[in-house]
Amino acid sequence: MKNDAFPLSSNLPVAIVGAGPVGFTTALALDYYNIPFVLFEANLEVSRETKAGTTLTRTLEIWQRFGAAAKILTKALRVDEIGDIDRATNKTRRSVKLHLLGDETRFPFVVNLPQHDMEPVLRECVSNSGVGAVHFGHRLTDFTQHDDRVELHLETTSGKKTVEASYLLACDGGRSTVRDRLGVAVKGQSFPERYSLVDLKVDLDIENPRDFPYLAYFSDAKEWMILVRQPQCWRFLYPLPQGQKDYSIDDLRDKAVHFIGKVSNVEVLGSNIYNIHHRVAEKWRVNRVMLLGDAAHLITPMWALGLNTGILDANSIAWRMAWLLRGWADESLLDSYESEQKPVAEQGSGEMAEAARAYMASKSKDVKAMSEHDWGNAYTRSLLGVRLGLTDSGNWSMVKSFAAPPPVEVGDRAPDGLLHDSAGREIRLHDLFGRSFVALYFTDTRRRPDIPRNDTPWLTHYAVSRWDAPLDSNIRDRSLLDPGSRIAQRYGCAADTMVLVRPDDHIAAIEPMAPGRAQAAYRAAIGLRHREAVPA
Repeated sequence: MKNDAFPLSSNLPVAIVGAGPVGFTTALALDYYNIPFVLFEANLEVSRETKAGTTLTRTLEIWQRFGAAAKILTKALRVDEIGDIDRATNKTRRSVKLHLLGDETRFPFVVNLPQHDMEPVLRECVSNSGVGAVHFGHRLTDFTQHDDRVELHLETTSGKKTVEASYLLACDGGRSTVRDRLGVAVKGQSFPERYSLVDLKVDLDIENPRDFPYLAYFSDAKEWMILVRQPQCWRFLYPLPQGQKDYSIDDLRDKAVHFIGKVSNVEVLGSNIYNIHHRVAEKWRVNRVMLLGDAAHLITPMWALGLNTGILDANSIAWRMAWLLRGWADESLLDSYESEQKPVAEQGSGEMAEAARAYMASKSKDVKAMSEHDWGNAYTRSLLGVRLGLTDSGNWSMVKSFAAPPPVEVGDRAPDGLLHDSAGREIRLHDLFGRSFVALYFTDTRRRPDIPRNDTPWLTHYAVSRWDAPLDSNIRDRSLLDPGSRIAQRYGCAADTMVLVRPDDHIAAIEPMAPGRAQAAYRAAIGLRHREAVPA
């Protein structure tokens, strides 16, 4: 059920430019918060180019919240192991065992689905919105910022058009028009190597079975290769050395066949050759305009870190827009979008992808995202291990180098898990998050602790206990049963600890229980340190 009764500070929609996965996800997220939006795409239809093909666990969690995961899963192939194989010996090195995440998430796997099949699914989900609209054939040419709005200038199939919006969210890719008009520079480098991505219709399940995982990385000093089993084809990704001639379709097919061995009836379904970058925009916000996805960061497409990092941007910006437009926060909440997400893209995903590229080419034996611990590898490679720098120390990270789950810290993604509500229904923690901040009180409900009532839409309270709350307790309606204290042990909390979780699933505070502590932590988390109360 949507929170659709909140007045907004502007009667103008939020404008999104770019109908790729990040743009569609941003639209779905705004729809989830009942924030009116309008999405503009220069092309007349969704892209049919051969692009990204693997969606990580964290993205599936985000799509689950915003209503797209189920439809995506009906089209995709699920993968519970990411292979890491030495090409010369065909020996496994450090495969990533995603099934180890079964206690952490409802999606202990990643999925393979080509972007040209993914985008129509996301578009269908967005088309069901009751508060937004999508316009193809609308090319943004310029925009003008005002104190209270942004004026967009568009070229459409029916002529020029001017549209007003409350904010502009740029999801228009690596050649972003919005970023160019802002005059924002990008830092980083582009590499001389190029990658070739080829989709082949060929039978490798029966005709030439190898029993490789559906997603496998083959390391080799001369020519590494990535093999991906897509729903309708096999995908091959490999480097093209600097100075090599342009390859024909036959050349690309032959290189893939050389790798897999002799097979019959090979058909090239699609291909793409693209350059490699590690470049990040210097500024992600200029007044009422924010950059997301490739407009903010271009990342080497290793380990599926490019698109999936962009989805993290969408998840971060949407709840901020909702809180701001509802009058629950001020503009400072938008500033923290860049300070939190930029390190993840620039020093996290970007550097991790470059290290992985060197590792694949046997130029390095180490990748900072890998360790001898299977659980840590799975948590990191699924993007569940992202810790945002929410404290003054900037204690962000992307890597969990642990053999078993460690206690949570401020900035971590809050682990998912199963609990039972007062009616005996089994619920997932992540289904409680999203609409508001959530305060979890790890306590003993037999002692009838003082848990605030749920009488505000921006902050919800739950007691978590292995003891069922007494039937006559005035906190029973907001008590969650934690059999065996499994959730409490996963979070690593001492008795009588309050954990405050943001709408994007990241932990904003971990503090001892005390009257008013959750409200104070909430105000600090949204930058309202000096306000006595949050306006309705």
